[in-house]
Amino acid sequence: MTDQTPEDELNEDAPPIEVRGLVSRFGDNVIHDGLNLRVKRGEVLGVVGGSGTGKSVLLNTIIGLKDPDGGAVKVYGRDINRATARQMEAIERRWGVLFQQGALFSNLTVKQNVAAPMFEHTRLSRGEIWELADLKIALAGLPLDAGDKKPAELSGGMRKRAGLARALALDPALLFLDEPTAGLDPIGAAAFDDLIAELSDSMGLTVFMITHDLDSLYAITDRVAVLADKQVVEVAPVAELEKSDHPWIKDYFLGPRGRAALDAKARENA
Repeated sequence: MTDQTPEDELNEDAPPIEVRGLVSRFGDNVIHDGLNLRVKRGEVLGVVGGSGTGKSVLLNTIIGLKDPDGGAVKVYGRDINRATARQMEAIERRWGVLFQQGALFSNLTVKQNVAAPMFEHTRLSRGEIWELADLKIALAGLPLDAGDKKPAELSGGMRKRAGLARALALDPALLFLDEPTAGLDPIGAAAFDDLIAELSDSMGLTVFMITHDLDSLYAITDRVAVLADKQVVEVAPVAELEKSDHPWIKDYFLGPRGRAALDAKARENA
């Protein structure tokens, strides 16, 4: 079987995400140099790295907001930089994205925000779209009356859930999360982690999650990809990363905050 499929079909046997030899630069500043990453179907992959390692650049490159300066990015077997418009539409229907600030349209209600992708990418009737928007709002753990509110009328945690409802609008198989618990209090962050874990299990989602939240990494990830030295230096479950000799990984997972997260996880499993 080839790793490219005809017309606008996707190769369902291919990895959801495969990055080969990625080079990313801004002027003379090289962010990634030969970065490789393969995401497994159905896993929750955490992505971590120090400031300036290009976590968001990697996400933006995978979803086509930035062209790679070298290498290739494939989603379900399709090289997104060689895909036709029809092929890209098929790819985009397979993913949902929750940006760090939610990226909701401020002049629309939550329900209108959630419905927008369905109006753009489906041929469903208006009635069906509004019904599905209500369903996605409920699926994200929001009360139905939140659908009539503008984003500015919601708390930070509710805006995150509204952004998640919109990301789920097209029933994606692949979900991108950019710092999903940033700005949330510990209780709200834990509740959001639980929601992502529940949705991943019930919907069979593959999740690509950029985060600095150690509690999230311990709570819901299957593996963690570590960006350092302009590459992905390790991809492994947290328990294996704790044994790494890489200086940044040791400082991150075995520093005071890492030990606190590990102790919390141990108490939870006791």
